[in-house]
Parts: sequence; C-alpha cells; structure tokens
Amino acid sequence: MPANEVGLLRRLAPVVFVLVLLSTLFVVSQLPEASAAEKASMASRYRFTELPIALPPNLPLRDVRTVNPEYEHIKSWVSSVGAAIAVNDIDGGGKPDDLCLVDTRSDAAIVTPAPGTGGAYQPFVLDAAPLPYSSTTAPMGCAPGDFNLDGWTDLLVYYWGRTPVLFLHKPAASVLSRDTFVATELIPGGTFADNAYHGQLWNTNAVAVADFDGDGKPDIGVFNYFPDSGVLDPQGNKNVSMNHSMSRAQNAGGAHVLRWKAKTAGKAGQPATVEFEEQRGAIDPKCATGWTLASASADLDGDLLPELYLANDFGNDRFFHNVSTPGSIRFALAEGEHGAFTPKSLVMGHDSFKGMGIEFGDLHGTGRFDAFVSNITQSWGIEESNFVWRNTAANVEEAKKELGKGIAPFDNEASDTNMAWVGWGWDAKMADFDNSGNQVVVQTAGFVKGEINRWNWLQELAMSNDLMLQEPAMWPHARPGDDIAGSAHMAFWAPEGNGRYTDLSPQLGMDQPIPSRGVAVADVNGDGSQEFAIARQWGAPTYYRNDRKGNGDFLGLRLYRPVDGTAQGGALHTPAYGALVKITTADGKTQLAQLDGGGGHSGKRSFDVYFGLGTQGAKPVSAELCWRDLTGAIHMQTVDLTAGWHDFMLTTQAQEVTAK
Repeated sequence: MPANEVGLLRRLAPVVFVLVLLSTLFVVSQLPEASAAEKASMASRYRFTELPIALPPNLPLRDVRTVNPEYEHIKSWVSSVGAAIAVNDIDGGGKPDDLCLVDTRSDAAIVTPAPGTGGAYQPFVLDAAPLPYSSTTAPMGCAPGDFNLDGWTDLLVYYWGRTPVLFLHKPAASVLSRDTFVATELIPGGTFADNAYHGQLWNTNAVAVADFDGDGKPDIGVFNYFPDSGVLDPQGNKNVSMNHSMSRAQNAGGAHVLRWKAKTAGKAGQPATVEFEEQRGAIDPKCATGWTLASASADLDGDLLPELYLANDFGNDRFFHNVSTPGSIRFALAEGEHGAFTPKSLVMGHDSFKGMGIEFGDLHGTGRFDAFVSNITQSWGIEESNFVWRNTAANVEEAKKELGKGIAPFDNEASDTNMAWVGWGWDAKMADFDNSGNQVVVQTAGFVKGEINRWNWLQELAMSNDLMLQEPAMWPHARPGDDIAGSAHMAFWAPEGNGRYTDLSPQLGMDQPIPSRGVAVADVNGDGSQEFAIARQWGAPTYYRNDRKGNGDFLGLRLYRPVDGTAQGGALHTPAYGALVKITTADGKTQLAQLDGGGGHSGKRSFDVYFGLGTQGAKPVSAELCWRDLTGAIHMQTVDLTAGWHDFMLTTQAQEVTAK
C-alpha cells in the first residue's frame, strides 16, 4: 500500500473509531424497554405506603444556607447537599426501628422513631453541647455504630465547618432523649473561652465505617469535600476555592482514615470513652484529595479486609485494595483495564464523571460483590452515565490475584442493564423488597429546584478552562429561583428478569419531583419485608412502609460479637463488623451479603444481613458465615437454617442465641 494511503488510513482511524462508537451507543440506547403493561405487572410485585417522618416541633424551615461571601452568588449550589438518613436499632429494643436524619431546612441532626413503630420517645435534636459549636457549622450525615464496643448504639455525626462528633450512648438508658448521649470529639481539640468552634474546618460529605485493619474493631474513614475552610461563614476569609478541574480536581479537603485504638471504662452511668488514631499515609496522598461525595467498602478477595471505593465529584473515582495488617491501615490503588473498545471514562479509576454515590451488593446473584455508582446523567444537560460495575473475578482467589497486580476486576454494564441514566443521581442502595432473591436499586436524584432553568449556564461552565474553575467568581449564578435538575425524581430500578432493569417509581407513586439525597434500608418491623426511607434536599424526609409481609420466603441474620467482660449469652452485644454471609438455596443459587458498618453518600442501612429466598420458600438454607472475632482471628462456619430471623453470637464459633 502506498505510503500516502497508509498515512490517510492512520489519520482516518480515530474518526472511524468515533463513528463506530457512536453508532454502537445509538443502537444500545434504542434497545427495547418494558411496555406499560409489563411495567404494571412488575409493579404489582411491590406494595408500599408512604408515611411522613415525625420531627421535633418548632424547627425552622429555611430553603438555603448562609455562605461565605465568595460563594454568595452560588449559594444554592453550596446549599445542595446535607440531607441524610440512617436506620438502626438505636434504642436497644432489638429492631432497627429508629432513624437518625439530617433535615437541611433546619440544619439539625435528629433522632426519631420510624413511622408506625410505636416508638416510646419523642423526636429530638442531637445538638453538640457542651462541645464548642458555631453558627457556621451544618451537619451533613449520621452513622450509627457501637464505636466504644460497650453494646449500645452510638451516633457519629459529621459536618461542614468542624470535625465529626461521636454521640456515645449512656448505658442502660431506658427511653431515648438528647440526655441519652454524651457528645465527644472524634478528633480531640482545644477548649475555647467563647464556646465557639475554632478547630479544624473539615467539610465532610462521606464516611465509611468498617474493620479496615482486621483487628476486630470498627475503624472510620472520613472523606472531605471542600478544602478545609469557612464555607458557611458569612464573615469568613476569602481563602475559599472551588475545584481546579471538572474531571481531575485534586484540591479537596482530603481523606482521613482513623484506626480504633483504645477504650476506657466510663464512670457510673456514663459511656466508655474511645480513642481513634489517624493513619497518615493509609491512602497515597496523590489519590486522597478528590472531591469525595460517597464511600463504601466490601471484601472482594476473601481475607475479611474490606476494599474501599471513593466516589469523587470532580476527580477520578478511586478503588483501593486493602493491604492492611492489625494496627496499620493501608490501601493500594487498583484500576480497571482499558480495552480497545472501552471509552476511558467507563474504566474504573479512569473516569471523568461526577461520582455522587456508591453501593456494593451482589446485584447478579453470583456470590460476588458488584457495585453501583451514581453520576450526573441529565438529558440535555451533563449526560454522563451511572456505573454498574460487574465483578468479573470468577472467585475470591482470582480477585486476590488481580488486586495484587493493581487490577480492579470490574466491567461497566450500565447501558446493558438500562440503568445508565436517571438524571442527577445521588445515593443508591440495593435491597430485595419482594423476597424474590433479586436486588432492586433505589437511587435518589435531583439537584437545585427553582423556576429558571440554568442548564445552559452550567454547560458553559463545564466547557470552560480548568484554570478558571477554582475561582468562585468565575462560576455562573446558582441562587434561589434558579433550577438545575430540580424536577428529577428518585428511581426504583426493578429487575425485568432478562438482565435489564426498569424504573418503576411512576407506577409505585414514588416520582415526586423533589430533589432527594440519602437512602436507608431495613426490615424495620422484623416481619420479613424491608422498608426504606428517603432524605430530601430542602424537603420533608419520607418513609416507605413495605406492605408485602414476609411469607416464609426470607432469611434474616443479626450477627453479634460479645462485649468484653460480659457473658456470651448476655443481653449486651456489639455488631460483628465486616461479617460475610453466603447462602446456597435448595435450587443451587447463591447470594452474598455483608454486615455493612455504614457507607454510601448520605444514607446508612441497618446492620442486619437479609436475603429474599424467592421460590426456595421455607426449605432449609445453607449459610456460610465468615467473621473476625474481637481479637481479629478469622473464622468460618457453615450452618443449615430455616427461613425467618436468626440471631448469632460470633466468637470462635457461631452460636445461635435468643433475640432481644
């Protein structure tokens, strides 16, 4: 072939590739969707009743925050996060029927009974008193957990404008109230004469709670968004900034990984104190300063050291292989492999998309953890793609081999599953709401609600020079009245049975055009059906009671470890952080789930491990339990279980105990 023709082919090759890629994407986008009749039939499998969530009386109802003067013209943008919700057994009653939520309208962290559960206490605000606090601080989320390992559920509240606060549960408190908890600094700081906060100005939007170093104790990852600065201070210094890139920003507040170190017994009527130590260098600093909005962990390689995923808004998402040892937490970067026909942004760790939420779960029923990641996917806006990361490792041995080489064993199949586009996505949780053995993905969506569409301004910003982005003055207005994806509604991604999913939120009456953020999931009543709650941004939170009662078609496990100094069969116990359960039903199908200490964007599920059994029904189930005891030693045991709820105490063996 003549040299000039070879040169022409080389010049045309990129053009041909782009045309082929676009044609492929067009064909994929035209794949048939479920018909109206099919959607109606699918929706009939689910029955929910929406209920309001009780809040303390006389709280303010604002619709925007006071911000640093440099952010005044984008105050709606700066006010676009913080609605959060978690569900757990906070009162010690034996069921996860308590909510800890953040209502942005009052910038208050609130504890309240789940609707319809007959909670014996009144909703109350978790103020940080007597710790120093400031009017320039706002809570962003709440993570329940037994952080001092005394058998009582504590609450970790994280903020913009200060470091997180541990609300330690007093022992033997009979009825929940603000007085039930003792506010304690997670990061010890000084005392201030004016009782205002003058410590480190962390701006946190994501935490992950897990036993990262394998010592049997819960560790905490705190991942910050804005750089440490007075974002909400109307008299603040002009040293604030925005991201210095839409896709490669590395100037955020950074990651802080805190290792559980020690606890000290409390005085009479007071909780035990607990100390955490920051593990500097646990994450390579080059990978630790993306603008993180969500984080989650799951063990891929079978060593009960959970891997970590950081969903970054203005930087590459990051996935880390856990290579920790007891007393030393360390994560090694792992990335997906880039094939000839895979766009770079669809390769794990190389994306330029806006990571807003992350959830691990066995989406495909293979006995391996997949992942779902929310991004901005607005038609006629910023149309990126959600990620449905399918775990490609055949087993844990292959996953360990791949991770050891720095390879993340995931391929994206968002388009194939029809879950690529939702609008402006946020939190996501996988759960089986009809006990079919198949996972639904509940995904929140929406950004800023107003009357004037500002997508054209945002598009101009997205195409601007990165050198301009970090200057707040260069950002277009986003103030009250402006609308950016404000009419989006949450999605209820239900499986069609053919590998694809359909959003049934309109058919289920869940398509209210209100921006939403956090999702929390639990079998609140213990009746064999999972409920969920939604936190809305500048709107009232809401709760969806599942009216499809369990019919011997589920398996629920509550997995505990004993509290130091108490009898194995005693009433006090602590969650078995990181415990894994793989079940095999009579028809040979497998499912995998974990005791999730707390991950995602701003929603936290309960500690229960739950499986729908589908047509398996009430036949015995083989369950493989893997856990670490309180010394960090690993144990595995297989038990045959009947359908329904089971409580296990995990020491050197798994022993079934009587529920509370």
